[in-house]
Amino acid sequence: MEVSFFKRRKILKQANTLDLHPIKLLGSEKRDEETLNILLPRFKNSLANKLFQPKWKEEFIKIKLDAFGSTVWEQLDGNQSTGEICNKLRDTFPEKLQPLEETEDRVSTFLSMLYQQRFISFREIQKDQDTVGK
Repeated sequence: MEVSFFKRRKILKQANTLDLHPIKLLGSEKRDEETLNILLPRFKNSLANKLFQPKWKEEFIKIKLDAFGSTVWEQLDGNQSTGEICNKLRDTFPEKLQPLEETEDRVSTFLSMLYQQRFISFREIQKDQDTVGK
């Protein structure tokens, strides 16, 4: 059973963004050494995929990420908080991300966009879903 929109929003409003633990919900593939593509399935239902998926088209829509977004995406394992990801980014891109607040704002905005598109979730929400389903 899935947690309702209002319950998810309440959880996220009460939490500090830097304390949340993001989790990937979609797969990805490397494009080159620094960048990758997020793989968004054209159809979520396997029956719809069999019926409507043309044979000559790819099964996934590829969403291209830049080096910054790719680095963030690779860190989304559910074990690291957003704050820890920001610190790693400052080490990876020291010349581009000087002030810590700028890094935190940029990562928080990026994760918010990914969450709104349902590309990621947060461990805190997943935990709540597990308790609702039981």
